[in-house]
Parts: sequence; structure tokens; C-alpha cells
Amino acid sequence: MVRKLAIPVKRGKLTAYMEECHHYEIFEIADGNVRSEEIVTIPKKSPDQLPEWAKNKGITDIIIYKASKRTIHLFAPYGINLFVGVPISTSRRLVEEYIHGQLKSDEKIIYSIMIQHEQ
Repeated sequence: MVRKLAIPVKRGKLTAYMEECHHYEIFEIADGNVRSEEIVTIPKKSPDQLPEWAKNKGITDIIIYKASKRTIHLFAPYGINLFVGVPISTSRRLVEEYIHGQLKSDEKIIYSIMIQHEQ
């Protein structure tokens, strides 16, 4: 199965929030290997526009550090998986962890999203 993984990047690492990124690094992954990669700079978009942009690019998964509950709900109808709370690191390292099923979320970030939802 071919997957397309996007990572929002700023200063060579995963950004804290998707909206803050300088560009996205997009990796096409099949059979546990990176088949292609591209760097895409998108015009500033509101969070409401990002899911449609990602779907049009064929993105299936996005690694992010922080996201609001609203952002998570925006992506759900598009069938795009969000890996939330992943510690900030280089995209290379994150891709390797993704391929090997070793991505870990920071429980404090997940908890803060849950608290936002309850308020």
C-alpha cells in the first residue's frame, strides 16, 4: 500500500503548529521505503483550507506536534490520519519512526487537546 506522509517544517524540524510551517516535506512511502520526496511551499491558508489542499495532494497521513480539537475534526471527513503530539524532530527521523511503527505521542499534548474539548 502506498502512503503519502506530510510533515510541516520550520527551521529544519517539525513545527509546533501546522499554520506556522515554512513548507511541507511530503514523502511517498511503499513497502517500507521512501519512493519519493518533495518540498512544497503553500500559500498561507486558513486551517479550514488545509484538509482539502492535503487531499488534493494525495496525502494520507500528517505528523504534527500540536493541534486544536477543531483542526483534528477538520481533517476527519477527508480520511487523512493525523499523528498528533509527536515530539519535534527532523523529518528524516520522523519518517524512519513512521515506517517502523515507532512514532510516539507526547501524552501531555494529547491530554491538553482533550481538556480543550471538555471546556
